Amino acid sequence: MTGGTPKVSCVFVCHDRGGRVLLARRSAGARDEPGTWDCGAGALEFGETFEAAVGREVYEEYGVRPLGIERIGVRNVLRGDPVTSHWVAVVFAVEVAAEAVRIGEPEKFDAVGWFGPDALPEPLHSQCGESLRLFGAMRADSPPADVS
Repeated sequence: MTGGTPKVSCVFVCHDRGGRVLLARRSAGARDEPGTWDCGAGALEFGETFEAAVGREVYEEYGVRPLGIERIGVRNVLRGDPVTSHWVAVVFAVEVAAEAVRIGEPEKFDAVGWFGPDALPEPLHSQCGESLRLFGAMRADSPPADVS
């Protein structure tokens, strides 16, 4: 996309509320960076709320409905030199039921897995690290879960 209009993407870091994040490995059919691990994302459709877009995309990619959605940041994503891709990424933390997750788009993903912050798979997608950083910052600011 050269000289075009920036697009809006809803990026989501799915988690199990216990500290693990869900990542998917991009298959050979993915739009870019096949073989890398990534959190989820999808374009915002005209007339759609952010939350509706996240719910739709989480279901499409992982076959599960969100239990909770929280906006954790916004990024201006410029790729290429000169810039060939420009996205405004609105980033969300999304709680999901870990046991219900499955690959919903096998043409785009060939594996999914749950990972702790100190045991992330490699290689990560070029845009995934910043989304995980926002998620980590959000968790650091959150009070501990009540387990009583």
